Amino acid sequence: MRNPRNDTLGAERPKARPAGETLPERKCVLSGSHGGRDELLRLAISPDGLVLPDPLARAPGRGAWLGVARADLERAIANGKLKGAMARAFKGAPLTIPDDLAVRIETALRRTLTDRLGIELRAGNILLGTEKIAQGCRAGAVRLLAHANDAGSDGPNKLAQAWRVGEEAEGSGLKGTILPLDRAALSVALGRDNVVHLGVTDAAAAERIAGHLRRLTRFLGVGNEGLVEADSAAPPSDGAAANDDIDTKGE
Repeated sequence: MRNPRNDTLGAERPKARPAGETLPERKCVLSGSHGGRDELLRLAISPDGLVLPDPLARAPGRGAWLGVARADLERAIANGKLKGAMARAFKGAPLTIPDDLAVRIETALRRTLTDRLGIELRAGNILLGTEKIAQGCRAGAVRLLAHANDAGSDGPNKLAQAWRVGEEAEGSGLKGTILPLDRAALSVALGRDNVVHLGVTDAAAAERIAGHLRRLTRFLGVGNEGLVEADSAAPPSDGAAANDDIDTKGE
C-alpha cells in the first residue's frame, strides 16, 4: 500500500534564498492567474507517470503550477480540464492523474506547514503558552501571532490586544490569524500538549511559515488575514512571468 506521506515529490527542506531576492511569478495551468511560489503549488510527474504535488518545488524535471481552490480543482478533474491542461504543460508525456489528487494536495500542504512549524520551534523562533506569548507581544517581539481553529475567542482576543500594545498599534484592528489546524494537529506538529496559540519571534521565520500558510489557505478557499507579506510576493521584473506555467528545474 502506498504511504500517503510519500505521495509528494521533493519532500526535503527547501534551500534558503538571499535576502531581498525576487522570484519570478508562476502561472496556474487551469486559471491562467499569476502568483509567487508561496501562492501556487507545483505539480510534477513521478517516475511511474503519476501526477503528484511537489509542495517544496524541489522535484527534478518538468513541473506545472496550480493556483486554484480545492473545489475548482475537483471540478477540473471531473470534467477532464485538468488532464488537458497537464498534457499541454508536460508536452504530451504519459501521465496519470489520481482521482484523489485534491486529497493528496491538501495532505501535502498541511504536512509542509506543520513540518515548518516544528522546524521553527526547534530553532527557538516560536513562543508557546499564553503568558509567554502575551509577554512577547507586549515587548514587541512577536512577528506573527496565530491560533488553532478551535481556540474560541477569549484567548485570541486578549493576545491580539497585547500584540497591538507591543506594536504601538492600538485601535488599528491588528490581530492574529486563525490557522487551518486544530489544537490536536498543532500539538502533534510541535510535540507539546494542548497547543492553542503560538507567537513567532523571528521575522524570517514568520515569512517562511506565512508562505506555507498562504498556499494552504488559498487551496482551501479560506482567508489568511494577519499574515506577514513574504518577499517572494513582490511584483516580478518585466518578463518574469514568460512561459512560467511550466518549468524544468523546480525553482
